[in-house]
Amino acid sequence: MVDGPQTTDPSNGKIQNSKFITHNSYPVFVQEGRSRLHYKVYGSGEQVVLAFHGYGQDHTHFYNIAGVLPHVKIVAFDLFFHGQSVLHKKDTPLQKEFLAKLIQKLLDEQQISRFSLMAFSMGGKFALTLLEAFPEKINQVLLVAPDGISTSFWYSVATYPGWLQGLFKRTVVRPARFFKFINWLDNKRLVDPGLIKFAAWQMNSTQKRLRVYKSWVGFRALTFDIRKIVKLLNSQNIKFTLFLGEYDQVISGQRLQVFARSITNSELIILKTGHTFLLHEVATYLRRHPGMFS
Repeated sequence: MVDGPQTTDPSNGKIQNSKFITHNSYPVFVQEGRSRLHYKVYGSGEQVVLAFHGYGQDHTHFYNIAGVLPHVKIVAFDLFFHGQSVLHKKDTPLQKEFLAKLIQKLLDEQQISRFSLMAFSMGGKFALTLLEAFPEKINQVLLVAPDGISTSFWYSVATYPGWLQGLFKRTVVRPARFFKFINWLDNKRLVDPGLIKFAAWQMNSTQKRLRVYKSWVGFRALTFDIRKIVKLLNSQNIKFTLFLGEYDQVISGQRLQVFARSITNSELIILKTGHTFLLHEVATYLRRHPGMFS
């Protein structure tokens, strides 16, 4: 299970379903030392949007969104430990300064002077890092159930198991104790059944468990002073849009709503869906409201 439904693009040999995607979409890397951040450009509009997907996804999850925003050029990244991006062990855990350095290289290479940010779930940590690093260059921020501001405790179990620190390495190869624990939670009805499925699916293979562990270790330094984030958004008068799922049990919406209301130029949109299909529903919403990035 991933944070959202798999989308497609023509480079993968799958059906092309949007007349707006240009044929010159291409994969590129921005590199620093032995670490590299993979991205792909969708569309050819004048407005540039840097986009970061959620846990278990890759850049293709922004393909459908690009299809409904013909005036936008989406630079969609693979997070480290996902897709083709590589974070070398000497650069782990990922530091904010290192990520900003990679993005500055991209901005220089692509001659991008201003841009907007879009991120879903775990990708929110990347977007917030860039907001801190380049506030004067940012036109708009659109976050979809973002991690980094307020995260459900049980999402920590699924993707950032810091409280399992001593046991988690062993869990990668011997997961029986973990599954026994979440079955106990399920039997006691201590958490929402959907969250149990979310956690179980993220841990149901050695490869998935290893990615969970690497993501926890690799992104643990990406933490934020939320008061500083609010101050940056307000001082730069950056347009801020927050999408939440009404039935999302993974990312806590209550605190995020408080956060959104503290921003002067903000819009809060709540869609009738859960976490898994939220990005898909955002694409549908943007199709009906094409002026979002006007």
